[in-house]
Amino acid sequence: MLAELLIALLLGILAGVITGLTPGLHINLVAVILLSSSAFLLRFFSPLALAAFIIAMSITHTFTDFIASIYLGAPDDDTALAVLPGHVLLLQGQGYEAVKLTVVGSLLCLLGTVALVPLLIVAVPFIFEALRPYIGYLLISIASFMILHEKNLRGKFWALMVFLLSGILGLLTFSLPQIKDPLFPLFSGLFGISTLLLSLSQNVEIPPQRVTENISLGKRETAKAVSTGIFSGSLLSIFPGLGPAQAAILASQFYRKLQPHIYLVVVGGINTVTMVMSFVTLYTIEKARNGSIVVVQELLKVFDTNLLLVSLAICLAAGGLATFATLWIAKRCSILLNKVNYRMLSIGIISSIIILAFVLGGPLSAFILGVSTAVGLIPALLGIGRNHAMGVLLLPVILYLIL
Repeated sequence: MLAELLIALLLGILAGVITGLTPGLHINLVAVILLSSSAFLLRFFSPLALAAFIIAMSITHTFTDFIASIYLGAPDDDTALAVLPGHVLLLQGQGYEAVKLTVVGSLLCLLGTVALVPLLIVAVPFIFEALRPYIGYLLISIASFMILHEKNLRGKFWALMVFLLSGILGLLTFSLPQIKDPLFPLFSGLFGISTLLLSLSQNVEIPPQRVTENISLGKRETAKAVSTGIFSGSLLSIFPGLGPAQAAILASQFYRKLQPHIYLVVVGGINTVTMVMSFVTLYTIEKARNGSIVVVQELLKVFDTNLLLVSLAICLAAGGLATFATLWIAKRCSILLNKVNYRMLSIGIISSIIILAFVLGGPLSAFILGVSTAVGLIPALLGIGRNHAMGVLLLPVILYLIL
């Protein structure tokens, strides 16, 4: 059994690396494929081994998916808000350090969340029942604060417009059953292609990337960033329809002004916290908060204390190995980026995203990609925060919760 779990762990880590580096390939898709093949696979592997594979893949993915976002500008819903600060450091020749900061956040928040599991087991049911009626209004407050935080009336007006435009786009897209992966064209346009197009239009030159250790965080700011990531990820992962993107928006409200390097630590941590918290919510309130954990639930049927402990052990092992794997890959990406023409690389990435949109959803998905790109260009052109485009998820979730 131990050897079987070890093999499942290593294969899961490999799968997490692949999904993290491949835009459009999500862990939920791999988990669903595995579930559909489970009748065959269970002849050779135990349900626990298959679950261990999914858990290791899911945790590893939260470490590696920032590589594509920072180096390639190809985000998913978990990493969208990390694109801009990551790009800032990339333009300073510190792409490796940007990835490293997300890894620091992921690893420290993983350790902190696992340490807090005994407390969370007691607190989660209480928090869930206490805040469930108010979560929609909390999100309205967060969105309003974001908009009103703009410096002048013009900025506030356009922030509201971007929030509403992206929100309406999200509502319309999510209502289209023929679009199997609506998040891919939405986030690739709002935060990916729009960023790359601006770089191309401004003839941005990516400086030589340095594999350095120049960015150092003090103990106090590291502790605050990790605490913020754990709190935001733990709180918002309890509720349906909420995830790392919304948690990142909430986390930003803990700071008067978030420096890019601190923000990357927080956002990196939130992704991992949300995944670990999925096991806590499954154990305490029997709610699976993402697709891969739904598959784990289907495979294991009953998620008792022993399975919780095994799951947490797999999370720790996968997180430790994923740390080394992600940093190693990031170093290679920095070296590779020094040898390629970034303008041609950006054009190639944009072309690949457009082709993927066609493959995943046909012409309609490509059309949504184009519209979302246009909306994503507005904040940068008008000098307002790009986080207002998160209305693409916030508005549908708010309406779902209060109507």
